[in-house]
Amino acid sequence: MPVDPALAGLLEAIEAGTPISQLSPGDARAVFRAMTVDGRPPGTLAPVASVTDDKVAGGDGPLAARVYRPEGAGPFPTVVLLHGGGWVIGDLDTHAAMARAICAGAGAVVVAVDYRLAPESRFPAAAEDAIAAVRDVRTRLASYGGSEVLAVAGDSAGGNLSAVVTQHVPGLAAQLLVYPATDVLGDYASRTENAHGYFLDEPTMAWFIGSYVAPETDLTDVRLSPLRGDLAGLPPAVVVTAEFDPLRDEGIAYADALAAAGVRVEQATYPGLIHGFFDMGPWSPACQSAVDDTVARFAALLRG
Repeated sequence: MPVDPALAGLLEAIEAGTPISQLSPGDARAVFRAMTVDGRPPGTLAPVASVTDDKVAGGDGPLAARVYRPEGAGPFPTVVLLHGGGWVIGDLDTHAAMARAICAGAGAVVVAVDYRLAPESRFPAAAEDAIAAVRDVRTRLASYGGSEVLAVAGDSAGGNLSAVVTQHVPGLAAQLLVYPATDVLGDYASRTENAHGYFLDEPTMAWFIGSYVAPETDLTDVRLSPLRGDLAGLPPAVVVTAEFDPLRDEGIAYADALAAAGVRVEQATYPGLIHGFFDMGPWSPACQSAVDDTVARFAALLRG
């Protein structure tokens, strides 16, 4: 099917601007923040009971975190949220909508983590931060959700980091991977079919990888390409992708590999949508429907 017509204006505005791949990291972060924070219509964030700032352990010292609590008395599951942005852009504010949607929709305490970004901190800094943060949160479940259920969630680069975490932190209950990057060296048709015109494009992906990864890095390292890791025994997963996303096929490949390894997995590819749809609900009913469906699938996993 064609791209969701409700996204046409957004795509036109993106195409009219300077490509992220031609910006400095600082300017790219400012542009992304303008899109996701400043440009969000008022009153569109899902209501939650409370939002507080916190600190969690990272790979090289404490990291800023933000804790979202749902309405009700609990106990609740706890979800560590790792934001997207190509390991270069994104922060706690840019992913507040995603954190709130999971918190309210899944009835979970969400601990969003502000991991180190590239190029200031290159691979494997973000992966080390994600692993350390989840291990730290696991020691404090009584003060977060109160139940023994701990899960991870993330979109794009955050989906990559969430997949990495599950291979290094045993005992997690579930994972939510939203259009995840899973295999840097893979050859996937969607990277060609959707290389241009759908928000995330091939030059931007190359810019992200070049910023995050040093030239001498082994691109098959499972902390970078989790599809190449041992997937047996990993927690149940929800893996969602978008039809017009260059990362579509590697997300599907990861879901298929999880299933082949005996992992319970639900995979959905939403027709007509693009990379980043999780933050596009205010403009597109189809995007909001995909967000609601994704969160409902994840909530079912958290309930066991």
